[in-house]
Amino acid sequence: MCGIVGYVGARDVSNFLLEGLHRLEYRGYDSAGIAVLADGEIVIRKRTGRVQELAALLDEQPVTGTLGIGHTRWATHGAPCDKNSHPHIGGSGEVVLVHNGVIENYNQLRSQLQQIGYVFRTDTDTEAVAHLMAHHLEEQVKLGADVTAPATCLTALEITLRKLKGTYGLAVLFRDCPNMLIAARNGSPLVVGVGDGEYFLASDATPLIGYTEQVVYLADHELAILSPDGMEIRHRDTGRTSPSIRTLNQVSTDIELGDYAHYMLKEIFEQPNSIENAMRGRLDEDEATAKFGGLNLSSQQLRHIDRIVLTACGTSWHAAMVGEYLIEEFARIPVEVEYASELRYRNPPLNDRTMIFAITQSGETADTLAAMRECKRKGHPTLAICNVVGSSIAREADGGVYLHAGSEVGVASTKAFTSQVTVLTLLALFFGRMRHMSWQAGRNIIRELRTMPEHVERTLKCHDVVQEIADKYHRCSNFLYLGRLYNFPVALEGALKLKEISYIHAEGYPAAEMKHGPLALVDENTPSVFIVPKGGIYPKVISNLEEVKARKGPVIAIACEGDDRIADLADDVIYVPETDECLQPLVTSIPLQLLAYHIALLRGCNVDRPRNLAKSVTVE
Repeated sequence: MCGIVGYVGARDVSNFLLEGLHRLEYRGYDSAGIAVLADGEIVIRKRTGRVQELAALLDEQPVTGTLGIGHTRWATHGAPCDKNSHPHIGGSGEVVLVHNGVIENYNQLRSQLQQIGYVFRTDTDTEAVAHLMAHHLEEQVKLGADVTAPATCLTALEITLRKLKGTYGLAVLFRDCPNMLIAARNGSPLVVGVGDGEYFLASDATPLIGYTEQVVYLADHELAILSPDGMEIRHRDTGRTSPSIRTLNQVSTDIELGDYAHYMLKEIFEQPNSIENAMRGRLDEDEATAKFGGLNLSSQQLRHIDRIVLTACGTSWHAAMVGEYLIEEFARIPVEVEYASELRYRNPPLNDRTMIFAITQSGETADTLAAMRECKRKGHPTLAICNVVGSSIAREADGGVYLHAGSEVGVASTKAFTSQVTVLTLLALFFGRMRHMSWQAGRNIIRELRTMPEHVERTLKCHDVVQEIADKYHRCSNFLYLGRLYNFPVALEGALKLKEISYIHAEGYPAAEMKHGPLALVDENTPSVFIVPKGGIYPKVISNLEEVKARKGPVIAIACEGDDRIADLADDVIYVPETDECLQPLVTSIPLQLLAYHIALLRGCNVDRPRNLAKSVTVE
């Protein structure tokens, strides 16, 4: 989950490293640091806290050079503090590295290295890797190898990697090889940016935007040896390989705030466009269906499928729940939604007619990737619903669908959720028309889908009303979120958003389940957020709402425009446009995102960088 940057070339490295760390801060913000090779020595600057603290340190103690690495940390081993901040030195300063991932056997390595005299100064697993690399470098020199030769350093690194158990993305500098940066990947993402006589390195493509349009995504067990003279890619098993250079289709405006105060707010307001982008080119009016170019399965293979498993984590899991309801309703195919963290260790009975969809924004979520790999190993078709081109899940899946939502920087996912729901709706339509859904029913869904960007645009006009409601309730310490059918997953997602960024305890439930226990939580200080748009079970949800009101619980209702009855029942109402029941999550989720945002602001929380969390969960 930590962020890594690196550079080798002719330009001064500090500015690129610092800017890159700012762009990667959503991956971790416990501490930040850089290491630069300057005048034959490795110079380190690091500090606990946000990247801006490191920037202040660099203003006081500048460092210049043309070769360097940087890191922004999400703590796994060792508390956030200066000594545990990356980069970490190995030996007496001959090697320095930064690391993303978890070294599972670090305690064993640490004990072995201490026995031969290495002194540990941090609580991290990463320091064991740095010292182990220094040890093997020393061993090579004892055998007569030239410490200034790149081959010597590379051999020390390769021997070290063979002894590591766990996951890593590593960026490594050697003091006596002043023109070489090495990157190594196993389970934690790394991407190389290709320039003219210069190379860039990062955990994802975000820091490379504006610097290069040519990138190489490293695969597991690959090394990248970078110098101003060129790039070499090696695989642990097959040796030197030809890099697959891709074009980076992003511009700097994708990751700029513009006129918005926070990325989360910007991304909430981008949803009319992101939903439209998810649909673009995928609606077939003539056949009344959806079309996809990347499923990589024939119609015969798709008709063979009689069971679908959707696996995901967090917000993506909630989108998967909406997808379950949609696919079962439209296509009559049994669907199960599995937490990826559980599926990867279970052995469920999946037959050869089962299809797996891995749903992820980043494409690097460790649990989702592991669950997908396990299912793929057993021979099941594995498809991805993913936002990041070139990510691990996107590359390893048999096929899939990109969201085209654009960069999502805010840690709390917003536009990715509605994009995922949009794509799952298209898939439900696709499978439905392949099975038994009528042409007219398909056309009706398409017609409703085409109105969704406009409906979301109208929904966003509730912003001021939500702000007032947030002011009224932001001091409460508990919230309940309640919905039914398609809006039950929305209730779960609304509760998650509030927990993530405001640190308020919140729970989501099916509204009818309140009377089976959670109703005991209701009092005058516990607001209940009811998602109650017009639909077939509207009267049932109203009855559930009245059960809460009878116990003096404050009620915030998300309701359809023109619903006059709801104003007499709820304490506060946020109106959304009326739409087909199956598409309601695309509008009912928007006010809940805004409510969480404004409550968090009023409580003085950092909405883009909530405590203890990071955007891309690349460790277990």
